[in-house]
Amino acid sequence: MRYVCDACGWIYDERLGDADLGIAPGTKFEELPEDFECPLCAVGKEMFSEVEE
Repeated sequence: MRYVCDACGWIYDERLGDADLGIAPGTKFEELPEDFECPLCAVGKEMFSEVEE
């Protein structure tokens, strides 16, 4: 599953995780900390939408 930041367009891909942020591949979006912020624009998880694949 992929999630896009509604504010800036950054994409989080659960299959890939994000090595730069210390997020292991396979980490579900729901498993990210509640205080997770977009690494580009710093908005919270509530500003992300699921991407249709």
